[in-house]
Amino acid sequence: MKHGISLLPDCRPATRPAQEYYTDVLRLSRLADEAGLDYVKITEHYLKEYGGYCPSPLTFLAAVAAQTSRIRLMTGCVLPAFHHPIQIAAHTGMVDALSGGRLEVGFARAWLPYEFAAFGVPMDESRDRFTDTIAAVRRLWTEEKVTVDSPFFSFREVTSLPAPVQRPHPPVWGAAVRSRQSFAWLAEQGFGLLVTPPPRSEDLAGVRDLVDVYLDTFADVHGDAPGAPRPRVAVSIPLYVAETDDEAYRVADPLLREYLAVWAEAAEAWMNTSSKDYPTYSQMALTLRNLDIADFRSLGTAVVGSPATVLERARRLKEFLSVDTFLWQVDFGGQDGPTMERSFRLFTEEVLPHLR
Repeated sequence: MKHGISLLPDCRPATRPAQEYYTDVLRLSRLADEAGLDYVKITEHYLKEYGGYCPSPLTFLAAVAAQTSRIRLMTGCVLPAFHHPIQIAAHTGMVDALSGGRLEVGFARAWLPYEFAAFGVPMDESRDRFTDTIAAVRRLWTEEKVTVDSPFFSFREVTSLPAPVQRPHPPVWGAAVRSRQSFAWLAEQGFGLLVTPPPRSEDLAGVRDLVDVYLDTFADVHGDAPGAPRPRVAVSIPLYVAETDDEAYRVADPLLREYLAVWAEAAEAWMNTSSKDYPTYSQMALTLRNLDIADFRSLGTAVVGSPATVLERARRLKEFLSVDTFLWQVDFGGQDGPTMERSFRLFTEEVLPHLR
């Protein structure tokens, strides 16, 4: 088992300035490095409170690289829809070199209509743009004088600099949410799988079925011969640990409510939007607003409680979703540094030794 911290800032600027957030999560990244965790992951988003403090995961991870020595750095995720592949290849190569070969690159299709509108990118082409961009980036990482002619970009005889330190290139992950096609495609490519399970317990069985699609497709395509790639399943979920369940609920419940409120506010953009590439997103905001917090943390995918409770919940999720990497979301609800650190220290001291 591997473990990391997962960062998705959901801060409201009126109550938590960006500089304060960055100071706190950089400190937490240093603590994660010292505690022997495997990853720091952060996600790209724009414009609103849902992720708006991280428009550039690579910028943040470069700062983490400068303050740590061994922990690996994961984009969770870069959004290819909003970038040219030459830009992605060069910027990831730079961070891989700066970090001494510690970068792992996660990609996601993006899902927020207002981001697509702001960048002038049609949502209905997001899947094709996603696959074409990743294919071009992989070539730019590994080849010289690359020529690509895509409906979305074209270039001739381009050699990207700097080249990544890791050869043939940094490990690649892809996010998948609801589409069987996405889970199967990631397996076919030999990529790791990044999953953020839905908050409702009744939806977990569907996620398990999609993870099985990934695992079965991976086995069919790659087999188990020596040197063949291996499937990797990483799950990102909220975590809060306190001395007792009651204390954990007292602190975490308001933070979870704020996290779901910010998420729902972002998802409201779907109420007047439709796209063939996103057929099941229209009711997301309503689902999030009607979610019972007690169900979210006791039956769903928020892991909250005493060390014993957290350990039991984590083991259950590990088995149910075939998890080999937990990416613990430690910053939900706009919580401050001391709140994050208290929970994190209890996790690393009293839970982590039993989850390796």
